[in-house]
Amino acid sequence: YVMDLQVITANLLDACEQAIDRFYTMRERNVEPDFFNEVKPYADHMRTQLQLWRQLAYEWIIVNQPKYMHKQQIDHAFDAMEQFFVQSFYKATSKKRFIQSVQSTKYTLTTLKRYVEEGQSNAE
Repeated sequence: YVMDLQVITANLLDACEQAIDRFYTMRERNVEPDFFNEVKPYADHMRTQLQLWRQLAYEWIIVNQPKYMHKQQIDHAFDAMEQFFVQSFYKATSKKRFIQSVQSTKYTLTTLKRYVEEGQSNAE
């Protein structure tokens, strides 16, 4: 499950970057997205990924008990991603709050990724 956690965490980091790109693209295009054909399928797909990520992260935290990574941080990142993945489609989204939310989440993802990788190297 550690490998899966690493892969999904890396994918979510990419998805954060894509959300920022989409946010700026949607502002430039100045159009409303098609909710049922664009937003909902993407949000549903990402929610499945997020649920798997949260489950794997919880398992990893229980087994490894890292000092500076807790389930609460995972929950916060989960909730934030669930929101900003959808918000990235809409030009009315507050830029400052959106960017801060993405950056905060990327920090959590990067930290978790580093801990998992360090755990792997310590185990070998």
